[in-house]
Amino acid sequence: MAGTNPRAARIAALIQRVVASSIERELHDKRLTNITVTEVRVTNDLQIAKIYWTQLGHEGKEAGERKRAQQALDQAKGHLRSLVGHKAGLRLTPQLQFVFDEVPGEAHEIEDILALARKRDEELAKARATAQYAGDADPYKHDDEPEDDSNFEDDFDSDDDADDFEDDSVDSSEE
Repeated sequence: MAGTNPRAARIAALIQRVVASSIERELHDKRLTNITVTEVRVTNDLQIAKIYWTQLGHEGKEAGERKRAQQALDQAKGHLRSLVGHKAGLRLTPQLQFVFDEVPGEAHEIEDILALARKRDEELAKARATAQYAGDADPYKHDDEPEDDSNFEDDFDSDDDADDFEDDSVDSSEE
Protein backbone atom coordinates (compact mmCIF):
# COMPACT_ATOMS: atom_id res chain seq x y z
CA MET A 1 0.00 0.00 0.00
CA ALA A 2 2.47 2.65 1.10
CA GLY A 3 5.44 0.83 -0.35
CA THR A 4 6.08 2.89 -3.47
CA ASN A 5 4.79 6.36 -2.66
CA PRO A 6 6.96 8.29 -0.18
CA ARG A 7 4.20 10.81 0.45
CA ALA A 8 1.81 8.01 1.40
CA ALA A 9 4.44 6.66 3.80
CA ARG A 10 4.85 10.08 5.44
CA ILE A 11 1.09 10.51 5.78
CA ALA A 12 0.79 6.98 7.21
CA ALA A 13 3.36 7.84 9.88
CA LEU A 14 1.51 11.09 10.66
CA ILE A 15 -1.83 9.27 10.92
CA GLN A 16 -0.28 6.71 13.25
CA ARG A 17 1.02 9.42 15.60
CA VAL A 18 -2.25 11.39 15.55
CA VAL A 19 -4.51 8.38 16.10
CA ALA A 20 -2.34 6.87 18.84
CA SER A 21 -2.06 10.11 20.77
CA SER A 22 -5.78 10.86 20.31
CA ILE A 23 -6.80 7.45 21.63
CA GLU A 24 -4.58 8.00 24.63
CA ARG A 25 -5.40 11.64 25.43
CA GLU A 26 -8.70 12.71 23.87
CA LEU A 27 -10.94 9.66 23.72
CA HIS A 28 -12.01 8.85 27.23
CA ASP A 29 -13.57 5.50 26.43
CA LYS A 30 -12.86 2.66 28.84
CA ARG A 31 -13.15 0.17 25.99
CA LEU A 32 -10.00 1.63 24.42
CA THR A 33 -7.65 0.89 27.31
CA ASN A 34 -4.45 -0.97 26.42
CA ILE A 35 -4.85 -0.23 22.69
CA THR A 36 -1.67 0.01 20.62
CA VAL A 37 -1.58 1.26 17.04
CA THR A 38 0.97 -1.05 15.40
CA GLU A 39 0.93 0.13 11.79
CA VAL A 40 -0.87 2.38 9.34
CA ARG A 41 -1.00 1.74 5.60
CA VAL A 42 -2.28 4.37 3.23
CA THR A 43 -3.21 3.67 -0.38
CA ASN A 44 -1.13 5.47 -3.01
CA ASP A 45 -4.10 7.65 -3.95
CA LEU A 46 -4.43 8.68 -0.26
CA GLN A 47 -8.10 7.70 -0.12
CA ILE A 48 -8.02 4.89 2.47
CA ALA A 49 -5.91 4.48 5.61
CA LYS A 50 -5.90 1.04 7.24
CA ILE A 51 -4.99 1.34 10.89
CA TYR A 52 -3.73 -1.90 12.44
CA TRP A 53 -4.13 -2.13 16.19
CA THR A 54 -3.70 -4.64 18.96
CA GLN A 55 -4.83 -4.82 22.56
CA LEU A 56 -3.30 -6.26 25.68
CA GLY A 57 -6.27 -8.03 27.22
CA HIS A 58 -7.05 -10.03 30.30
CA GLU A 59 -6.57 -13.79 30.18
CA GLY A 60 -9.66 -15.49 28.77
CA LYS A 61 -11.47 -12.25 27.96
CA GLU A 62 -9.51 -11.18 24.88
CA ALA A 63 -12.25 -11.86 22.35
CA GLY A 64 -14.90 -9.83 24.18
CA GLU A 65 -12.53 -6.95 24.88
CA ARG A 66 -11.39 -6.94 21.25
CA LYS A 67 -15.01 -6.78 20.04
CA ARG A 68 -15.85 -3.88 22.38
CA ALA A 69 -12.68 -2.02 21.38
CA GLN A 70 -13.53 -2.48 17.68
CA GLN A 71 -16.99 -0.98 18.34
CA ALA A 72 -15.46 1.98 20.18
CA LEU A 73 -12.98 2.59 17.36
CA ASP A 74 -15.75 2.45 14.77
CA GLN A 75 -17.80 4.97 16.79
CA ALA A 76 -14.81 7.32 17.13
CA LYS A 77 -13.83 6.97 13.46
CA GLY A 78 -15.38 10.31 12.42
CA HIS A 79 -13.79 12.25 15.26
CA LEU A 80 -10.38 10.68 14.58
CA ARG A 81 -10.70 11.42 10.86
CA SER A 82 -11.40 15.09 11.56
CA LEU A 83 -8.36 15.23 13.86
CA VAL A 84 -6.18 13.63 11.18
CA GLY A 85 -7.47 16.10 8.57
CA HIS A 86 -6.80 19.03 10.86
CA LYS A 87 -3.24 17.89 11.76
CA ALA A 88 -2.27 16.74 8.25
CA GLY A 89 -3.64 19.74 6.37
CA LEU A 90 -4.82 17.57 3.50
CA ARG A 91 -7.46 18.59 0.99
CA LEU A 92 -9.02 15.15 1.20
CA THR A 93 -8.68 13.23 4.45
CA PRO A 94 -8.42 9.45 3.96
CA GLN A 95 -11.16 7.16 5.21
CA LEU A 96 -10.05 5.30 8.32
CA GLN A 97 -10.43 1.54 8.55
CA PHE A 98 -9.50 -0.18 11.80
CA VAL A 99 -8.12 -3.71 11.48
CA PHE A 100 -7.12 -5.89 14.41
CA ASP A 101 -3.47 -6.89 14.03
CA GLU A 102 -3.02 -10.65 14.36
CA VAL A 103 0.79 -10.52 14.15
CA PRO A 104 1.54 -10.26 17.92
CA GLY A 105 -0.60 -13.32 18.63
CA GLU A 106 1.07 -15.23 15.83
CA ALA A 107 4.46 -14.16 17.20
CA HIS A 108 3.59 -15.78 20.54
CA GLU A 109 2.66 -18.97 18.72
CA ILE A 110 5.98 -18.94 16.88
CA GLU A 111 7.83 -18.38 20.17
CA ASP A 112 6.02 -21.40 21.63
CA ILE A 113 7.02 -23.52 18.64
CA LEU A 114 10.65 -22.39 18.97
CA ALA A 115 10.65 -23.21 22.70
CA LEU A 116 9.37 -26.70 21.91
CA ALA A 117 12.09 -27.12 19.27
CA ARG A 118 14.77 -26.03 21.79
CA LYS A 119 13.45 -28.57 24.29
CA ARG A 120 13.63 -31.35 21.68
CA ASP A 121 17.19 -30.29 20.78
CA GLU A 122 18.21 -30.53 24.45
CA GLU A 123 16.69 -34.02 24.68
CA LEU A 124 18.59 -35.08 21.55
CA ALA A 125 21.82 -33.65 22.96
CA LYS A 126 21.34 -35.69 26.15
CA ALA A 127 20.70 -38.83 24.07
CA ARG A 128 23.83 -38.15 21.98
CA ALA A 129 25.96 -37.79 25.12
CA THR A 130 25.37 -41.43 26.07
CA ALA A 131 25.17 -42.83 22.53
CA GLN A 132 27.73 -45.32 21.24
CA TYR A 133 28.72 -46.24 17.73
CA ALA A 134 27.31 -49.48 16.31
CA GLY A 135 30.70 -50.42 14.79
CA ASP A 136 34.07 -48.73 14.86
CA ALA A 137 34.11 -45.14 15.97
CA ASP A 138 35.75 -44.14 12.67
CA PRO A 139 35.17 -46.75 9.94
CA TYR A 140 37.09 -44.83 7.24
CA LYS A 141 40.72 -45.30 6.25
CA HIS A 142 43.06 -42.38 6.71
CA ASP A 143 46.21 -41.39 4.81
CA ASP A 144 48.43 -41.58 7.89
CA GLU A 145 47.82 -45.33 8.32
CA PRO A 146 50.15 -47.72 6.44
CA GLU A 147 48.43 -49.67 3.70
CA ASP A 148 48.74 -53.43 3.45
CA ASP A 149 50.14 -54.13 -0.07
CA SER A 150 50.77 -57.86 0.45
CA ASN A 151 47.57 -58.77 -1.38
CA PHE A 152 48.70 -57.24 -4.66
CA GLU A 153 51.11 -59.02 -6.99
CA ASP A 154 53.52 -57.14 -9.14
CA ASP A 155 52.24 -57.43 -12.73
CA PHE A 156 55.52 -56.46 -14.36
CA ASP A 157 57.96 -59.14 -13.21
CA SER A 158 59.82 -59.27 -16.49
CA ASP A 159 60.66 -56.95 -19.33
CA ASP A 160 58.57 -59.07 -21.72
CA ASP A 161 55.36 -58.01 -20.04
CA ALA A 162 56.40 -54.38 -20.15
CA ASP A 163 56.96 -54.58 -23.92
CA ASP A 164 53.37 -55.64 -24.44
CA PHE A 165 52.17 -52.31 -23.15
CA GLU A 166 54.35 -50.07 -25.30
CA ASP A 167 52.73 -47.46 -27.44
CA ASP A 168 52.33 -48.75 -31.00
CA SER A 169 51.34 -45.41 -32.45
CA VAL A 170 53.22 -44.05 -35.40
CA ASP A 171 55.33 -40.99 -34.93
CA SER A 172 54.05 -38.20 -37.17
CA SER A 173 57.57 -36.92 -37.87
CA GLU A 174 58.51 -40.16 -39.63
CA GLU A 175 55.87 -39.85 -42.29
